[in-house]
Amino acid sequence: MTRNSEAHHPAHLQGSKHSPHKGQHPWRRHDSATDYSRLRPTIRMRLTLLYGGMFLVAGIVLLLIIYFLTAQALRNSGAAFHLLGGIDLRMSSGVCQELHRAQSVGEFNGALDTCLDNQRNAALNSLLHRSMLALMALAVLAFALGYILSGKVLSPLGRITRTARGVASSDLDKRIELGGPDDELKELADTFDDMLGRLDRAFNAQQRFVANASHELRTPLAINRTVLEVQMSDPNAAPEIVQLGKTLLATNARSEQLVEGLLLLARSENEVVERESVDLAEKASLAVDQVRATADAAGVELRGERQPVYTLGNSVLLERVALNLLQNAVQYNIPHGGWVDASTSADSGCVSLTVSNPGPVIPAYEVDNLFEPFRRLRSERTGSGQGVGLGLSIVRSVARVHGGTVSAEPREGGGLNVCVKLPAQ
Repeated sequence: MTRNSEAHHPAHLQGSKHSPHKGQHPWRRHDSATDYSRLRPTIRMRLTLLYGGMFLVAGIVLLLIIYFLTAQALRNSGAAFHLLGGIDLRMSSGVCQELHRAQSVGEFNGALDTCLDNQRNAALNSLLHRSMLALMALAVLAFALGYILSGKVLSPLGRITRTARGVASSDLDKRIELGGPDDELKELADTFDDMLGRLDRAFNAQQRFVANASHELRTPLAINRTVLEVQMSDPNAAPEIVQLGKTLLATNARSEQLVEGLLLLARSENEVVERESVDLAEKASLAVDQVRATADAAGVELRGERQPVYTLGNSVLLERVALNLLQNAVQYNIPHGGWVDASTSADSGCVSLTVSNPGPVIPAYEVDNLFEPFRRLRSERTGSGQGVGLGLSIVRSVARVHGGTVSAEPREGGGLNVCVKLPAQ
């Protein structure tokens, strides 16, 4: 069995790479992990801290050298004079109060030396304090200038990052086209542009090949179906021929379903040109109505709470997403007492469609493989005549071109919870 099956309905889609909504994920802006993005240790911040720190260390070292040299020069210079005696010792000073208390020449000279030492120490302390204030002011200025200059130096990397982010949203026509001097950054940008050009050509060639092959295969399949139906409508046809015709018609129908799935998958990889307001709950309800007969025949209950939620996108593609998910959920359910829950909700700038169902136990490590084209979880699924293994691949492609994501989680006891998240209108 496989989770990948898709509805057999041709869709008239319009795809292009030039969309005003491409690459937008407004619901991601509310992610708590992005609230602290400015606090990341970016290259710009590291360069700012590096150059500012180097300036600060160099300034401190220079300040200490100047301080010790000045102190040494002041200590080497003694008093300009000493009294030898024979003068009137009754003197006063506004700076050295000890001089007027000197009663002898020795006391006077000692007080004079002490006063000069105090004056040197006061001058050194004043020099140190004022130099520290000046150094701190210059350090702040150095960090600010370092931040500004590093931003200018790293601005080409910002352009490369923004272009790469746009390419990640399937917008391969973007180019950096960096100008300026022919330095390492320009060489990196030019190399990146060349790589994008090759990827763009490769993806376009692949999509054209799938689309053209699908178109070319439609005609012989239609002819085969017509020939078989005409032959089976002959009243004189033998029962063996009729039985063989039914078998060949079933095989032909499966081949037509495969071709339609390939064509839709190729088209869904393109960006949506014309977007309109789409009620995801309405599309889910339409898909429920389409699978109701199959669900009733299999004894599967369809339920779920679908509140109106709106997004911008292609109405046909979004209905196909809901239909593929519901068909998978009905097809791979439990034999008795099965159910499918299809619900819509809105939260934090995004709208969600969640489809849950019981069913076979699926290991967590195999979930990602379900979204790959033609991938089967178990070998017994390869012989299933239901679906061709493109259903979830189409769901993922449609979600991507609408700026959304799709995720799946195994349910305890078997089955899956599949959630498609799209930007809210």
